[in-house]
Amino acid sequence: MPKDIYEIRASVFKALSHPTRLKILDLLSSAGEICVCDIVKELGVDQPTVSKHLSILKNAGIIDSRKEGLMVFYQLKIPCAMEFLRCVDNIIKADIQVKAGFLNDS
Repeated sequence: MPKDIYEIRASVFKALSHPTRLKILDLLSSAGEICVCDIVKELGVDQPTVSKHLSILKNAGIIDSRKEGLMVFYQLKIPCAMEFLRCVDNIIKADIQVKAGFLNDS
């Protein structure tokens, strides 16, 4: 592993640290491949904002794109990213259960 692996890992986490980017990943996970125009429609966010988020995800190596005429299509480059997000969901659920148990014990 390179010495700066922790910096690289942190940059990936940083790319995942925005709700809109997480929504984009969910869209890509279910759609397989989707046009920027459809992402804009689905999220109800303006095109420049979506493009900025896509750029961050792409620079982190999480998604990839291909151009077809004037249209740009995006897909998950690393599908296991969704496994990681499911793991995060499990952490959240476990934390909620612990906190609920704590409140019930009071």
